[in-house]
Amino acid sequence: MHSNTVSISLSSFGADSVRHLGQASYLPLLAAAGVRRVEWREELFDQAPDFAVWRSQAAEHGLQSLYSTPLELWREDGSLEPAIGERLQRADALGAVALKVSLGHYRDGCDLLALKPLLQARVALFVENDQTAHGGRLETLLAFFREAQRLAVAPGMTFDIGNWYWHDESPLLAAQLLGPWVRYVHCKAVARRADGRLVAVPPQALDLAQWRELIKHFAPGLPRAIEYPLVADDLLAYTAQQVAQLAELEGQVCHG
Repeated sequence: MHSNTVSISLSSFGADSVRHLGQASYLPLLAAAGVRRVEWREELFDQAPDFAVWRSQAAEHGLQSLYSTPLELWREDGSLEPAIGERLQRADALGAVALKVSLGHYRDGCDLLALKPLLQARVALFVENDQTAHGGRLETLLAFFREAQRLAVAPGMTFDIGNWYWHDESPLLAAQLLGPWVRYVHCKAVARRADGRLVAVPPQALDLAQWRELIKHFAPGLPRAIEYPLVADDLLAYTAQQVAQLAELEGQVCHG
C-alpha cells in the first residue's frame, strides 16, 4: 500500500467564502484534516498575494503547494500563451511543486517545441482536461500528449475525473489511454440538476468504487485532489472524512 498525497483545491470551500476569508486562512483546517497539499486558485485572488508569505505559511503547516491558473496553454491562433512563463515564476515563488493549466486551442501545427523552455523550470507543468469543447475532449488531449511525447516535450497531466462527463466521455477509457502522462488527479463526482446543468458533488460508494478501478491505470501513489463542495456544520470532521476516503483508494498499477 502506498502513502498517498491528498490535496484540496481551495475552490472546494466556495468561491465567495474563500475570497472573503482569504485562501491562507484555510491552511490550519487542511493540515488538521490530514491534507498534504494545498491547491491555490488564481481565479480566487482578491488582490495580488504575497507569495513568499503564503510559501512560509504553507511550510509552517507541513503542506506542499500547487498553483492553479485558468490560463490556457494554447491561444485561439494556435500560439503558445506567453504568460505561462510568468505563471511558472509565480509558482516558483510560492514554492509550488507544479503549475496547473488547461490545454486550450491545441491543434495540428502548434509549435510543440516551444514548450521546451517551460519544461526546464523548477516547477513542473501539468495540463488538465477541462470542461471546454476545444480543450477538454479525449481525442484532442491524446493527440497532444502523443505528439509531445514523440518530440520529448510532454508535460505531466492533471486528470480531472469529473470533467469527462461534460463531454459524454468515459473517464475509464480516458484513464486507459492517458495514464502514462498523468501526474495529478482531480476527484469529483458529477450530478445533473433539475435545470439540466452538470455540477460537482461529493462521491458516493459507487463513485469511489469506479475511482478505484480508474486509478489502476496510473502510476501508484499519485496525489489526488478534492475538487467538490466541502460544506458541513463540522467542517473539519467532514473534510477529514473526505480526505481519508481519497487516501484509502487503492493505487496499484494495472497490468491487464
